[in-house]
Amino acid sequence: MMPFKQALDCGLIRCRTCGLAVFLVSLDVDRRCPRCQSRLEHRTPLSTEMTLAWLIAGIVFYIPANLLPVMHTRGLLGEADSTILGGIFEFWRSGDWDIALLIFIASVAVPFTKFIAIGLLLLTVRKNSRWQQHQRTALYRIVEFIGYWSMLDVIVVALTSALMQFQMLGTAEPRAGIAFFCAVVIVTMMSALSFDPRLIWDRRT
Repeated sequence: MMPFKQALDCGLIRCRTCGLAVFLVSLDVDRRCPRCQSRLEHRTPLSTEMTLAWLIAGIVFYIPANLLPVMHTRGLLGEADSTILGGIFEFWRSGDWDIALLIFIASVAVPFTKFIAIGLLLLTVRKNSRWQQHQRTALYRIVEFIGYWSMLDVIVVALTSALMQFQMLGTAEPRAGIAFFCAVVIVTMMSALSFDPRLIWDRRT
């Protein structure tokens, strides 16, 4: 099987913003996309380094996001601070297993999956691996997609706070843990966006 040619071999460069393929000979020194004016790069500069930096930041933020309380409730039965895992157990014990499952997926399963997936992509790219290139490309698309659902836990905290105060059951206030969890969501999304999936297909020695 003959190896596929890269766009650069054919004198083309693709805009990562709008997808337009442009002939290099038609570009000026600035190399801007004629359609969206984004800067054209054969590969995103320092892609693996930036991805790794964002990934490490996400792992660091994830520790206090789980250890610190995300919500403080005050009602007839007293006051209590709830962490993410504590909130999951409380919803499960109260019979709201569907909400508990949603929070577990959004707050535990999704971040862990993203950490492992992005780490795997980085490791294989740095080792110039040709292992399962199609599957790794699909994995990147999945990581990119699920990033948009990672704020579900924050939404649940906001809805719970609003519901308690609307029904006059007490008050609920966000705590520092939710800020760290928001930071985890943002930096893991930045990590996925910093990764250039074209590196998976590069022919490097």
